[in-house]
Amino acid sequence: MARHFVISADGGSRGNPGPAAYGAVVSENNKILFELYETIGIATNNVAEYNGLLAALRKVNELDPTATVEAKMDSKLVVEQMSGRWQIKHPDMRLLAKHAREAHPQNLVTYKWIPRDENSHADRLANKALDGDVSTPNAPMQLNFLSERLVSNEKPTMIYFIRHGETHLTPERRFSGSDGSNPPLSESGLKQAEAVAKELAIRKADLLISSPMQRTTQTAQAISKATSLPITFDKQWLECGFGEWDELSVKEIQELYPSEWEQWVSNVSYRPGKTGESYVELAARIELALTDLAVEHPGKTIIVVAHNIVIKALTSLATGAPIETLFHVDAAPCSITSISIWPSDGLRALRSLNERGHLMHLHK
Repeated sequence: MARHFVISADGGSRGNPGPAAYGAVVSENNKILFELYETIGIATNNVAEYNGLLAALRKVNELDPTATVEAKMDSKLVVEQMSGRWQIKHPDMRLLAKHAREAHPQNLVTYKWIPRDENSHADRLANKALDGDVSTPNAPMQLNFLSERLVSNEKPTMIYFIRHGETHLTPERRFSGSDGSNPPLSESGLKQAEAVAKELAIRKADLLISSPMQRTTQTAQAISKATSLPITFDKQWLECGFGEWDELSVKEIQELYPSEWEQWVSNVSYRPGKTGESYVELAARIELALTDLAVEHPGKTIIVVAHNIVIKALTSLATGAPIETLFHVDAAPCSITSISIWPSDGLRALRSLNERGHLMHLHK
């Protein structure tokens, strides 16, 4: 009978990109056979995660090239790409995925996404490698990667993320996700959209992208009129789904679903409203979309009309902070949040958050 192995893999970068390492665990019959961990030099989080998977698959192949494998990772991006459901556009990850497919017969490998807290063993190993070997010749420590880019000649991709204008649900902070109601802009929201459009016309963007929901579409239409840019709709920028919580206020959810509410505000892997989307799942979705923008439009200026939770999560991805930091960020209607990405290595920088100067005349 063929052997069956379970592997878990993770990777991390302190700087994204920065000194990076992977960790992986190879098990058989619930017994840990190998712990693998190693620094890989300067790399991004995603590259480190792929390296963890690659190391584990190579080890399994050494043990038994005919074995079946269940690969578990908390990186939805790697799991979806290796499962063939998402495209791999970044050249570094495309090459690593190719090596992973060659490391062990892929018809013998299944991939499973697991929540972050269930992958803590591999995560600890990656951090163990970083804590013990961050200053090796392969991983030179640099104190400020952004300072180097700011004095370089490379032009970053500049992305302005715009939260849509107000709907009738916004003033009361009622939930409005991608899987429920789809309200239009209110009169105030339409005025906010016109105001942010005038500001964005000054910034001379090359491309306008929008979530296809009604409120983002109307906001994008105002921007398109002011900038003469056509709108490209992309579902990757849809708002988080809230399931049966849609249209409810925070107070109503706390009263109707008290235990579920406590889980949502404390656990980034929890799916709200039974059928909603967790913060971890949302972050994986927009991580891919953000990477695609930098790869496909190097050095361009892009406007993306999106939603509050999406923009909150983007601040974590841009700064390399834990996804839990989105609990401490908010984006006002028609505010501007800007992110730069250097195409050569994917370094990201949060340039502004919640800009609202263009809306001040609406509140006089």
